[in-house]
Amino acid sequence: MKKTYIIAEIGINHNGDLDIAKCIIDIASLSGCDAVKFQKRNPDVCVPEHQKNIMRETPWGAMTYLEYKYKVEFGKEEYDEIDAYCKQKGILWSASAWDVNSQKFLRQYDLPFNKVASAMLTHNELLREIASEGKHTFISTGMSTFEDIDNAVEIFRSANCPFTLFHCVSTYPCKDDDCNINLIPALKSKYGCHVGYSGHEEGILPSILAVSVGAIALERHITLDRSMYGSDQSASIEKPELERLVKESRKVTNTMGTGQKMFLQHEVPVANKLRYFEGGKSANA
Repeated sequence: MKKTYIIAEIGINHNGDLDIAKCIIDIASLSGCDAVKFQKRNPDVCVPEHQKNIMRETPWGAMTYLEYKYKVEFGKEEYDEIDAYCKQKGILWSASAWDVNSQKFLRQYDLPFNKVASAMLTHNELLREIASEGKHTFISTGMSTFEDIDNAVEIFRSANCPFTLFHCVSTYPCKDDDCNINLIPALKSKYGCHVGYSGHEEGILPSILAVSVGAIALERHITLDRSMYGSDQSASIEKPELERLVKESRKVTNTMGTGQKMFLQHEVPVANKLRYFEGGKSANA
């Protein structure tokens, strides 16, 4: 089996601090992840009007929700540095765009894949913009119906853009009872495509189970400390769990095997020892 592609979702867990972002990149690289992923948005476009002026307490003092979203948003200067830093560390990076202009912004970098966030699954204009690039895209399917997924799949197939669906449940953190890992083979069967898993649960068991039922890729939010300020921190995993996730998912991939019956060469001496009866000696001996 091909090894599971593991994406460490940094998202906005850096809280607008480039040094924190670099520390999380270090964790992902040292843990053996294949890529890290950020989120890119234009807050003026992505924050609903009725939420823009809502006040909230933050580590930087009281500010409006719109001001907060700008506070944690990276621009070209930061992404230039992220691009250089990831190359230095030998790890790939990408970002999920939350609006059309943000997707256009990301095109200036040589990203290995695109990502559609669950929240953007029904944003047809954005989906068409992403699909027009023809670049492999991971599509998260949280808070959606089959009709929503049908529509997204049709857009990408019409554009001849390769994609992988991500089974996802958009609660933060997600309860184990809600993970519904068995939907992964069901999605694979229904849409005839590769399927991965984007998890928001505490711990790593559902992610490991996802690999065991055929998820070819995993995406998990990671953080320096789950107690840090931010909406995604509690649904993230820290360095020790990330290391276990990478190690165990690789082990699952190897352990699941090919599904073909084989008489292994190192079984031969055991067979010859235990099969005392006539004709019991292995023909493979």
